[in-house]
Amino acid sequence: MLAVDDPFRLATEAATALAAVTGVDRHDVAVVLGSGWRPVADQLGEVVAEVPAVDLVGFPPAGVAGHPGIIRSIRTAGGCRVLARVGRVHGYEGHPPATVVHGVRTAHAAGCRTVVLTNAAGGIRPGLAVGQIVLVADHLNLTGASPLAGPLGDDPPRFADLTDAYAPRLRRLAQEIDPTLAEGVYAGLGGPQYETPAEVRMLGRLGADLVGMSTVWETIAARHLGMEVLGLSLVTNLAAGMGPALDHADVLAAARAAVEPAGALLAAVVDRL
Repeated sequence: MLAVDDPFRLATEAATALAAVTGVDRHDVAVVLGSGWRPVADQLGEVVAEVPAVDLVGFPPAGVAGHPGIIRSIRTAGGCRVLARVGRVHGYEGHPPATVVHGVRTAHAAGCRTVVLTNAAGGIRPGLAVGQIVLVADHLNLTGASPLAGPLGDDPPRFADLTDAYAPRLRRLAQEIDPTLAEGVYAGLGGPQYETPAEVRMLGRLGADLVGMSTVWETIAARHLGMEVLGLSLVTNLAAGMGPALDHADVLAAARAAVEPAGALLAAVVDRL
């Protein structure tokens, strides 16, 4: 394995191996399917090839239920080449940011210039309902870390502009497909514990509508490389103090119940990118 202080070379090696395994030289769109989103992979199109992520350099095994660690090459009905990562790894598993965002950097090296990041989130804003899909309009990175820290090099420049972290063009496209889609600010925390009611009240006052334990590092890494980002949160529970006690099994169950409309939306969006 190559040294972790050379993240872009590591991503290029993984992308080269991916092309050899899948027989697809270049992909167009990357999709990361978070907790409970796994069945959506079956709705995106024809599966050309599938490979365990651990077979590629730089990808550790997934260690969380609902994250099987599979990479699929998919061809949509419209001919779009999709690179779908079914499950992700997280910082709370003990991985540094560079490892967590390795999949995004590999997708960029494989040709993708757009990435769709999905997640399961707790709803903070009053009125959000379990099973609702919310477009991520912006985020709060409250993890205390960044994938742009540490050894990186100067190409592209380290200081990424996150003014439009979540592409307005892509959000408009999603709302053309489903005009009922709400937007919200996603707060990314380190986890793995769920937030306390006091922390949820704090997040609400900071402007957060949703809270979760992923996505923000991947968005930063993608924007650093000039990729357009579309974020989709599936509200799988009301945040602490706003509903029943929280349990990861309940999160996955809520996601499964909402997966069909979520998959239809994602498939429609991807096919128009």
